[in-house]
Amino acid sequence: MMSAPTDRSFADRLDAEDPLRALRSEFQLPLDKSGNAKLYFCGHSLGLQPLRAKQLVVEELDAWARQGVDAHFESTRPWVSYHERLTPMLATLTGAHQSEVVAMNSLTVNLQLLLTTFYRPTRERYKILIEHGAFPSDRYAVASQLQMHGFDPAKSLLEIAPHEGESHVRMADMEALIEREGDSIALVLLPGVQYLTGQCFDMEHCTRIAQRRGCYVGLDLAHAIGNVPLALHDWNADFAVWCSYKYLNGGPGAIGGAFIHERHERTQLPRLAGWWGHDKDSRFSMPQHFAALPGAEGWQLSNPPILAMAPLLASLELFERASMPALRTKSLRLTGYLMQLLQARLQGRMTLLTPTEDDAHGAQVSLRLNSVEIGASLRQRLSEAAIVCDWRGADLLRVAPVPSYNTFVEVWKLIDALVEMTA
Repeated sequence: MMSAPTDRSFADRLDAEDPLRALRSEFQLPLDKSGNAKLYFCGHSLGLQPLRAKQLVVEELDAWARQGVDAHFESTRPWVSYHERLTPMLATLTGAHQSEVVAMNSLTVNLQLLLTTFYRPTRERYKILIEHGAFPSDRYAVASQLQMHGFDPAKSLLEIAPHEGESHVRMADMEALIEREGDSIALVLLPGVQYLTGQCFDMEHCTRIAQRRGCYVGLDLAHAIGNVPLALHDWNADFAVWCSYKYLNGGPGAIGGAFIHERHERTQLPRLAGWWGHDKDSRFSMPQHFAALPGAEGWQLSNPPILAMAPLLASLELFERASMPALRTKSLRLTGYLMQLLQARLQGRMTLLTPTEDDAHGAQVSLRLNSVEIGASLRQRLSEAAIVCDWRGADLLRVAPVPSYNTFVEVWKLIDALVEMTA
């Protein structure tokens, strides 16, 4: 890794040359007690509010007040088809056809729905493979599915782990495990970006090697969508799920989404059905027999929450304006700069857990303190300095310079503060 100049003036120059610098003004920046913008590096946990989000929510509240139930069909943005406004950009961000994606529910609800469809165990093929240290909700979901089918998670849940003393899963190990256990694996569920380490998995390769052995493949894109390039259709993933409150800036508890590859349209897969997944032409005739909509929309259950979708629409408009390729280019520059400053100024005090290769990480950089004892005081001092990061345990610090609203100077200020606070 080449070293960058460590003086503040270099960061100033990078910001001046940033073609996306104006995008920051489209977000509500959290303020400290003096009214100054905090250093916010927590977009991997909750993205910032787009300024237009409040306006769109108020517009829907006004439509409700003025029109009542008629707003479903007669408002400026009719509620019946509101979720369809999100579809084109979600398709772009996931590298999917529009028929393959839908905004609905929350991540774990969508995961359970699609596990119900795609986890079809037999006596010979019944195991589920996940990564060791998976986000707990994913682990709970797959363990509950195993139990509902009569299998013991202790014996039927496989986990791929890093080598002793390492923090990244090796793709060679993944391939070897799938080759060894493939005949007994029904489903592989992997993250796009691992929530703790920030490792970006080679999703295309994992999908290919698992499907070669007859396994279904699902992806949890909570930390990947809006963060790293995705090509779900071309990668041939069977399904994917995501939330929208991290890099998609949809707000706390924002509506999630799902992808189902179009090739499954012909297979009539079983599903848990709800009326919003029923054919639109006869939905309001209230038929007794379910007729699924084509594509991912056919997995919908209930009519979607309009007030929860409005902030996401505001954010997706900004993604469309900026473009994901441009955001990814800036993201790599931000994280590259952060990693270079870490190496130059904090070597020996913190260990970088996130891979340094461009295609092996997103915006999140995970750091482990070499001295656990300073963890509590460092957390307090960062808070007092109005620097918002994220802790896991006493010694693991996660920071995410998000290209939509973070700057190179903010990265410099973060490292400068860490140098002083860990001296």
